[in-house]
Amino acid sequence: MRIIKTFISVLAGMMLCAPASFAQNGGGAAGSVQDSGGDIITAVGMMGQEDYPRALSILGQITASEPENDAAWYYTGLCHLYMKDAEDAQEALRKAAGLDPGNYWYRDRLAMAYSMTGEAELTTETYEGLLKDFPKKTDLYYNLVNLYLNQGQMDKALEALDQIEAVFGKSEQVTGMKYDILLRKNKPDEAFKALEEYNMEFSSPYVLTKMGDHSMAEYKDSAALAYFREALDLQSDYIPAVLGEAEVYRVRRDYPEYFKHIGKFMDDDESPVETKTQYLDMFLSRTEPRFLQSFQPQIDSLYDNLVLKYPTDSTALAASGVYWYSTDRKDKALDLFRQNMERHPESLGTAIAYIQVLSYTEDWERIEQAADSVLLRFPGETGFLEMKNYACYNRQDWQGIIDNSKRIIEIAQGDTSLTIPAMANIGDMYHELGDEKQCFQYYKQILKLNPDYAPTLNNYAYYLSQKGKSLKKACDMSRRSLLKDPDNVNYLDTYGWILHLMGNDADAKTQFKRAMMYGGKESATCLDHYATVLEALGENDLAKVYRKQAEARKAEGKE
Repeated sequence: MRIIKTFISVLAGMMLCAPASFAQNGGGAAGSVQDSGGDIITAVGMMGQEDYPRALSILGQITASEPENDAAWYYTGLCHLYMKDAEDAQEALRKAAGLDPGNYWYRDRLAMAYSMTGEAELTTETYEGLLKDFPKKTDLYYNLVNLYLNQGQMDKALEALDQIEAVFGKSEQVTGMKYDILLRKNKPDEAFKALEEYNMEFSSPYVLTKMGDHSMAEYKDSAALAYFREALDLQSDYIPAVLGEAEVYRVRRDYPEYFKHIGKFMDDDESPVETKTQYLDMFLSRTEPRFLQSFQPQIDSLYDNLVLKYPTDSTALAASGVYWYSTDRKDKALDLFRQNMERHPESLGTAIAYIQVLSYTEDWERIEQAADSVLLRFPGETGFLEMKNYACYNRQDWQGIIDNSKRIIEIAQGDTSLTIPAMANIGDMYHELGDEKQCFQYYKQILKLNPDYAPTLNNYAYYLSQKGKSLKKACDMSRRSLLKDPDNVNYLDTYGWILHLMGNDADAKTQFKRAMMYGGKESATCLDHYATVLEALGENDLAKVYRKQAEARKAEGKE
């Protein structure tokens, strides 16, 4: 199906060749170029170099001195189209078309300019006028069909398709479009009749496959199978029919034949690897787990053969890696992701995918080694340093996190979206190392850069509260962190605890009740703090409940 090109990028290969076409279509642009000497040719050359402002300057001088120069107005319109200035393009192209209404290109580009601003009626009107004057221009019919469909005028679209058939004869493309439109009009019988009528006169694997698909939708699998086989008799490697026949066997639960046909599809040299992986993804998403378990060897073979056929293709390796991982064969999955990364060393995406999958193994040293290796190729990608931080955290390598975060700051060169979180990590790690002075120095630097950075406001406030110092300052910082993230359990815990330390247990209880609503029951520290507040309020029985829960979370390692 041909589609109207409404984006400026599709004009690049078409516009500047227009003058040669004017003479062929009876237009006046070629003559106007001669009358203006070499000025328009110079402007067109600048357009080819994408120097539109200079081209417009030359064209503007021409239109000022020669307002009847239709070619100058035309190229002015094209410049504005390239610059995505649709309204000025429309104005210039309207002038060109008004000066020479018989020029096909002027009016065609004017229609494009209208379509860019979504003026469907003017676009349609312009194309309809062109069609009357140029009835042999096939593209105009298809442009109008799409315009009518976009406006919901399906009857007009069908009329335009009838005109195409009257002028050019029947084609499988028009028949397929008629079929689709009639289905949209909820007329399945008429839609199928359009296919039947074409099939009575012509032989087409495409139309026969559509007839098979239609029959399958109506649960007529025997009829569908007959149509698919007829299509394959005409073209034995017509993959849509192969897949249609396979679907019949799947519905009939004839799985040996189903996998035989899918294997044929997977072996087909003409089908793109992307189409194959998309089919397998769709197949897996709609298949019940019991089926996957029963036919796992056959499905395994499909993915094994995919990689054998496309051993270096990134799409095949990634799709197969996802399959093996989803079926809990992580070692094989990881090997495929590693191969994909090594065979495509220029691809950032394959490196990210490998390290992401590797992170699920919790092999922290291996993750760090992989991140270091990738950083040699992508030294500016701080995400790999953050992945190293994740591994260091799980190994309790606080100094490692400090070193990685300092590298992030060097790479980021003042980008606070990266430097502030990195500085926060450094401050937090100095606290873990017992260097309170360094910790607080980093926190102060962060709050100078961003006084409302909630993670640092919270941590700074909590660490001050642990020392029992500057509680008023800590309370203010904690309150400000909650203004940024009012449902954050850690922030609620900090604020509630500081209120308790300041003797305001009633308000502290309110904060802890809210914390319990948003996940506080998963934190042993939060539960312990709440129990302490309840004890201070004399609610000892309830305090025992939360204290017991805290002990249970500690036993689970949920601090």
